[in-house]
Amino acid sequence: MQLYFLGTGAGMPSNARNVSALALNVLGERNATWLFDCGEGTQHAILKSPIKLSKLEFIFITHLHGDHIFGLPGLLSSRSNYGNESPITIFGPVGIKQFIETSFKLSDTHLRYEINYVEWSSPDMGEILYEDDQFVIKIAPLIHRIPSCGYRIEEKSKPGQLRVDLLERDQIPPGPDYAKIKQQEFVVLEDGRRIESSTYLGPSIPGRILAVAGDTKICEGSRYLLANANVAVHEATFNDEFAHLAGEYFHSTAREVATIAKEVNTTKLILTHLSARYNLEDANHLLSEALQQFENTHIAFDHFSCEINVLK
Repeated sequence: MQLYFLGTGAGMPSNARNVSALALNVLGERNATWLFDCGEGTQHAILKSPIKLSKLEFIFITHLHGDHIFGLPGLLSSRSNYGNESPITIFGPVGIKQFIETSFKLSDTHLRYEINYVEWSSPDMGEILYEDDQFVIKIAPLIHRIPSCGYRIEEKSKPGQLRVDLLERDQIPPGPDYAKIKQQEFVVLEDGRRIESSTYLGPSIPGRILAVAGDTKICEGSRYLLANANVAVHEATFNDEFAHLAGEYFHSTAREVATIAKEVNTTKLILTHLSARYNLEDANHLLSEALQQFENTHIAFDHFSCEINVLK
């Protein structure tokens, strides 16, 4: 699992930062890419990245402000023009379907593929939006000027490593039974023995947790999302000097987010959605304020990437 930041600015693009877009590559897990928000210019940023529109499976929209959705119609249209026919699922607030379909209707745009919509209105904290054998995707309501949310991606734990030493001790030869031991609770061997798979497996491998917050002031939703996350991505639009603006416009400061991250046992915190008033050098001031609270904090920049690992 790898994060790739396509846009890390707030509100308006700047010379240093485009507006919000974040890709999660789950190529090794399911040969797919997931996109979080899609501000104007996202498809142009993708052209300069290793992201492939053909791999796009899910799009998660945190809220309906333009700097998070104005790139969607163009990106979806281009994906079709490239000949892609695999369906996409879009998760987002009520209205995202109307926004996209109205754009397509007025521009006479037709897609080669199907879009499935999962719209939310007033979600419960931790409500499950999607689940399969690999992942559970949960939602947390946040506090912004319009309905906003964050997404928590929880990878399910995997079976532990095969204990070859124990298999050899019990004279279980290599072969198809080894694969069955990792997939089934018990296995009946060719010689008739019934064995419990857990006997021959090491400790299960914990899944990774990614949290991606939309625009918000610090709230219980922030706490829920960041709790025990291996990597948490949270907005930090302002530094301490402009904390009054954070309160007025329902945003967060770098120090506030870092304080929460430490309290809820986040492993790694990445701050994004920085105000255009901060150039790359000024961003160090936000980072220094955050580092005073939580040492494993990082400032995202466009085309920055980050692996998501289980261990700290």
